[in-house]
Amino acid sequence: MPKTIRIGTRDSELALWQAKTVQKQLEHLGHKTTLVPVKATGDLVLDKPIYELGITGVFTRTLDIAMLNGDIDIAVHSLKDVPTVLPKGIVQAAVLKRGNVKDCLVFKNNEEFLSQKDAIIATGSLRRRAQWLNRYPTHTVVDLRGNVNTRLEKLSEHNWNGAIFAAAGLGRIGLKPETSFNLDWMIPAPAQGAIMISALEEDDETRSICAEINHEETEICTTIERQFLNRLEGGCSAPIGALAYIKNEEIHFQGVLLSLDGSKKIEVTRTEKLGSHPKLAEFCANYIIERGGNRLMDDLKKPKNTINVFSTKTLTNSQKQLFHNDVVVESSDFIQISLNRMTPSVLKPKPDNVIITSQNAVEALLNNFSQEDLRFKNIYCVGRRTKKRIEQKIGVVKHTENNAKKLADYLVEFMDGTKVTYFCSDLRLDDLPTILSDNNIEVNEIIAYQTKYAPIKLEGSVEGVMFYSPSTVESYIKANKTNKIAFCIGETTAKEAQKYFEDVRVAKVPTVESVIELVNEHYV
Repeated sequence: MPKTIRIGTRDSELALWQAKTVQKQLEHLGHKTTLVPVKATGDLVLDKPIYELGITGVFTRTLDIAMLNGDIDIAVHSLKDVPTVLPKGIVQAAVLKRGNVKDCLVFKNNEEFLSQKDAIIATGSLRRRAQWLNRYPTHTVVDLRGNVNTRLEKLSEHNWNGAIFAAAGLGRIGLKPETSFNLDWMIPAPAQGAIMISALEEDDETRSICAEINHEETEICTTIERQFLNRLEGGCSAPIGALAYIKNEEIHFQGVLLSLDGSKKIEVTRTEKLGSHPKLAEFCANYIIERGGNRLMDDLKKPKNTINVFSTKTLTNSQKQLFHNDVVVESSDFIQISLNRMTPSVLKPKPDNVIITSQNAVEALLNNFSQEDLRFKNIYCVGRRTKKRIEQKIGVVKHTENNAKKLADYLVEFMDGTKVTYFCSDLRLDDLPTILSDNNIEVNEIIAYQTKYAPIKLEGSVEGVMFYSPSTVESYIKANKTNKIAFCIGETTAKEAQKYFEDVRVAKVPTVESVIELVNEHYV
């Protein structure tokens, strides 16, 4: 039976376009395929820490983990977003014929600002920022993050003169405005405009199939560019541009390294005969290094005395590894928990319906009672991880929701009986008991644990704060200002944050890892 190739992709418009392009090419050759939009990192599980496998790329990490878990056969990426060193067990299986390599300026009204002293240009790329400031040193460059659609929307909303995009990205999803033109003078990111397919190293069949659509000329050129990047970068995000192309059986290469402010620039150009090019990238990188590139890279690697993001929950080392290199993160528990002592009378008579909305409540129950005591008829809970802990230690969960309000709405509609016991904290900010009481369901609240606020006054350099419950929001505002971005784990937390913060972002799924992805999306 012919193999059906599962094509992993992120769910953005551009990522889906790229995945469908690969799908069409494979199916044109007679192979069966299916698209698999991959969930957020928090929903994926590995039996080894990701740092042991070398998984580092912000845009590629989710698909890497899905592949190693056996959920997909191949992953489709923009090659410029792929780390130069792939995770252990994953290899490049093919590169499609390259699209437009250029950067593109989208402007608001007219192009007159190019000849003026003052102008505002938006980009989230260090490379674009540095090259623009090198050419227009009196202009101001502001940060711009998000997918293509989001960045175009932000450009229309702000008083900026223009913003810089990859021409290939705009063209592929049909969003290149008439008020735009390619920046022929700007050296693109290594492998810009190329679509790459990765597969498991041990999967010979899939790799052979992908090889059928590999474009050799693009593979040669992008490999040289990425080798140049790898030789210079040394694990540091830097303003590096590289472009290789083949003409008349010769490989022509341009490379550049700049300081962050664009005031320093070191360039290299070189041409080699096709077939005599294996050392081209190394030669050009060494040329840059010998002319001051090593000093520039050392300056870029110096630690910055700023904290971009603060987490109101202490993060594990594995979680810290998930952040993009540009993000500096610190963390501390803004909430301290103490488990209450509960007497046997709490479970007499044993309730039929029980609500548990946090892992803290689970631990409090386990700390006071035996598993036999906790064999409830119906258990309802909030959160995937709370459910997992309950089913490991107590029993089967009848129903779970992502937040307390949704659970309350479900219970009003479907719960057996009119009484429920709710194990909660002394600080309870959710609407669940109110909704149930308003619908004639008697709620017996048992204070299973105490929640104490433990805020830390943050430095002014913090740009965003990660919140995991309404209580963490309440704790934060007792010592800090709210002129920051609030990255929230779910709708209930976001609702509380919206009372104080203007800019509130909500994770796709209620996990710490998903909040981290939300942070990365903003800073990349």
